[in-house]
Amino acid sequence: MKLSRILSNRNGVSRRQANLLIASGHVAVNDAICREPAIEVDRFSSVRVDGAIIQTGEHRLYLMLNKPQGFLSATVDDSHRTVLDLIDPDLRPDLHIAGRLDRSSTGLLILTNDGHWSRQLTEPRIKIPKVYRVSTAYPISPETPQRFAEGIWFEFEQLTTSPAHLDLLSPCKARVTIYEGRYHQLKRMFHAVGNRVTALHRERMGNILLDDTLAVGEYRPLTTGEINLMPD
Repeated sequence: MKLSRILSNRNGVSRRQANLLIASGHVAVNDAICREPAIEVDRFSSVRVDGAIIQTGEHRLYLMLNKPQGFLSATVDDSHRTVLDLIDPDLRPDLHIAGRLDRSSTGLLILTNDGHWSRQLTEPRIKIPKVYRVSTAYPISPETPQRFAEGIWFEFEQLTTSPAHLDLLSPCKARVTIYEGRYHQLKRMFHAVGNRVTALHRERMGNILLDDTLAVGEYRPLTTGEINLMPD
């Protein structure tokens, strides 16, 4: 929302009066004087007029969860436990999931209340790498790495997936890097090459690695360094 609109909505002044207050240096955003009425101010920013609080900035939350099996990547569900059931109730309001995992999948899950930041993590056009450890029902065929690198055709979406990288760890285990996050993407890719995923564990999103000190079901805040590793 534009700064001038915040003042007119919450300070009981006209838009013209708001513009004058801002231009004359009476308004501070995040404790710094701002003279630009049209600047966009989000809900995380504090706004003061001559020291009086007009908007108290909300606290940004960025959480890393080591997701267990059996929990839905959802904020609410009538039938199943969700990953929010693992989070302190005081932290749950306004949290959403940045990059879901299937109910049976495990590993790195990010929860935040910052939609602008999370869109950068999940937007396919930005091509943030996502790394998974995959177990399969049958030995991974020799041609699978090349097929993944070329992209797999998805009939439903009428598209070919972005090139993916597969490192074979054992006959039925691999580490796969993808740059999208389409519905059941890895399961569908392996199905397309005649195999079936039996276990899926996410290790990394962008430069955010799953903390190996986190027990299954535990979470912690992201560090400033992890948050800032995201692109602007």
